Amino acid sequence: MRIATYNVEWFNALFDDDGQLLDDAEWSARWDVTRADQTEALALVFKAMDADAVLVVEAPDTSRKRDTVPALETFAQAFDLRTRRAAMGFANDTQQEIALLYDPDRITARHDPVGSTQGDAPRFDEVFKIDLDIDATRDRVTFSKPPLELVLKTATGTSLRMIGAHLKSKAPHGAKSDADAMRISIANRRKQLAQAIWLRRRVTQHLEAGDPLVLLGDLNDGPGLDEYEHLFGRSSVEIILGDDMFDPHARRALGRRFEAVPTTARFWIRHENRYLQALLDYIMLSPDLVAKRPSWRIWHPMDDPECWTRPGLRDALVTASDHFPVTVDIDI
Repeated sequence: MRIATYNVEWFNALFDDDGQLLDDAEWSARWDVTRADQTEALALVFKAMDADAVLVVEAPDTSRKRDTVPALETFAQAFDLRTRRAAMGFANDTQQEIALLYDPDRITARHDPVGSTQGDAPRFDEVFKIDLDIDATRDRVTFSKPPLELVLKTATGTSLRMIGAHLKSKAPHGAKSDADAMRISIANRRKQLAQAIWLRRRVTQHLEAGDPLVLLGDLNDGPGLDEYEHLFGRSSVEIILGDDMFDPHARRALGRRFEAVPTTARFWIRHENRYLQALLDYIMLSPDLVAKRPSWRIWHPMDDPECWTRPGLRDALVTASDHFPVTVDIDI
């Protein structure tokens, strides 16, 4: 079975309020890419991945006028994708939902949030109280994008838990000066670390209960990604991984010295006239799933040999999003 995570930049802008694809020559929300070009590129990437389940990060919006599930299912139907059913959890206000597209012949998926206000890991649409700045006062932390919690059951009878996450960005959006950028960056990192601690507590609950667990998505973090990490000691990725969850790309980045780190995203830095590459997207597995000897892959157009030697796929990956898919193949 193949499980994927894919952050699709501005997927929401490819649909109208009725959930219909805007597959035309107008500009998409991606720079210098038409809606038709992005839609065609996404279809090519989804078909090439041929995954049984895809966590879609930044999925189309759910709001008063829009609905994520029919929009994603319309996309799947338009291109005859196996992953033709969609599931999601708590909607958010960012126009970037977290949803799962899956093949109903191979998997069933059910939203199943856990936690309570009485415990140390409340439900992800509630409030997490934690002292972030050691002032003896507990701060109130929320998720702008509550993680998606699912129970999956495969056609072979395997049951497992899945958590799809999109942690808060650390970027200092709205900063008016260098000092303001530093203040915002530190505040954002503090909140992101709190979200990571919240997630880690849920991971611990599932591992203690013996639940096979997949945690995947865009964590907007990794070891060594910014100059403020030394103030806090650990990255969000390290917190969530702990000593028991496993992702080979994360472990490689954590153990790096002079070795190149894998990357899953590529952003244009306009004022520096260059691209920045980063490892942001992960698929972490619990020990019982790791024992099944899974195989991970980053579908990077320049780093993955198969993607590089297939020009159509290589160009589609660049056109479709500023992130590249990550997949894991596992016998479940």
